[in-house]
Amino acid sequence: MRRLHNAGGQIVLMIDGSLPPGADGPPLHVHILEHEEVIVKAGTLGAQVGGEKIIVPTGGTAILPKGIAHRWWNAGDDLLELSGSVVPAVDLDRYLQGVFAVLNASSSGRPSIFHFAHVLWRHRDTQSFSIPAPAIQRIVLPVLLFIGCILGKYRGSSWPGAPESCPGAPLVDANA
Repeated sequence: MRRLHNAGGQIVLMIDGSLPPGADGPPLHVHILEHEEVIVKAGTLGAQVGGEKIIVPTGGTAILPKGIAHRWWNAGDDLLELSGSVVPAVDLDRYLQGVFAVLNASSSGRPSIFHFAHVLWRHRDTQSFSIPAPAIQRIVLPVLLFIGCILGKYRGSSWPGAPESCPGAPLVDANA
C-alpha cells in the first residue's frame, strides 16, 4: 500500500494484492466515504456489488462505490493479481493494518475478539462489515471494548491492532 497525490492534488491510496485460486477475499463490507476501483492484472475477479454479482477478467476494472456493500474473491483457476485505488484516502490503510495485525497474531486461526472489536470500533464511521448488522455492532462492540478494558487487553501499545502500530501507508512521490 502507498499513498500518492493524483493530478488534482487529492491523496489516493494505492493497493496491490493477490489471491490464490478459489480463495475468498474480505466478507461483505462497506467503505462509507471511499470510492474503490480495482484493475485485474491477472486471473479472474468475482465480486458482489450491492445485489449484483460480476466477473471481471484480466485487464478489466471493477468499480466499488462508496456506501455500497461489496465483497470479492478469486473466481478463476489461476492466481488473481489486482491493483486498486481508493479515493479519497481516508483511513482504509490504517484499518487494514489493524485487521491484518489481529488476524496474523492468532496462532489458532481465531482472532482475538477484543482486539478485532477495537479495530472495528475505532473505524466505525468509515468502514463497516455488513454482518452482523451495523445496529447490532453499535451495541455489541462497546460491550466487548468494556470487557477488554477490564481484562487489560489494551494496555500499552504492543497488542495486535493497537492504533500506534497502524500508522497508515507511506505518502510517496508519484514519479518515484
